[in-house]
Amino acid sequence: MSGSLVPRTRSNPQRGGIFARLLFLLVLAAFLFGLYLFRVPILQACGHFWVSVDAPGPADAIMILGDDNLQGDRASRAAELYRAHWAPRVVASGRPLRPYISIPDLMRRDLEQRGVPESAIVTYPRPVGNTREEAEALRQLAAERGWRHVLVVTSNFHTRRSRFIFIRVWPHDYDFRIISAHDSGFDPDSWWRSREGVKLFFHESLGLVVAAWELRHSE
Repeated sequence: MSGSLVPRTRSNPQRGGIFARLLFLLVLAAFLFGLYLFRVPILQACGHFWVSVDAPGPADAIMILGDDNLQGDRASRAAELYRAHWAPRVVASGRPLRPYISIPDLMRRDLEQRGVPESAIVTYPRPVGNTREEAEALRQLAAERGWRHVLVVTSNFHTRRSRFIFIRVWPHDYDFRIISAHDSGFDPDSWWRSREGVKLFFHESLGLVVAAWELRHSE
């Protein structure tokens, strides 16, 4: 054969794959380090995400959503609103606990201890299993009483899910405002430092997913 044969150099695909994987691992490590470095403001932002509140305004009634905590924080906030003359009555809502007592009965005692007269308290026990069913029951009560403007009091961590549900359950021509009550078990700035705070955070996360599924056909 005439002429000289010049060997051809071939690229090594294995080497390119190693560099790509190495680059991916470096980017992943930088991302994880950034999460660790800024973990506190990120976790605080996640906690504040669940707090979605309105300023109080003149209303026909103050409605307390059921299952208040041991300290009665929701009842305390509702009593503050009543004493500030935002509404002439307070509705204690919730489920029955026994044939002879319900959550509204307990709320009524809390409200009276905080300065709300018995004549201004409306107890409204209903066998509701979740916030959606409670919002539907309260919608019926508001329609029966002719209340068009209400203040809905619930725990701080529960405000966003409550707003999501009320928007889809109540008629659009009704005016409701979601009012946050301080909750001793959930601090948006440090919720991950307590077992109760972590439990409430993930309970709301799952609850919002369930509510979105149940109300997926609602306007």
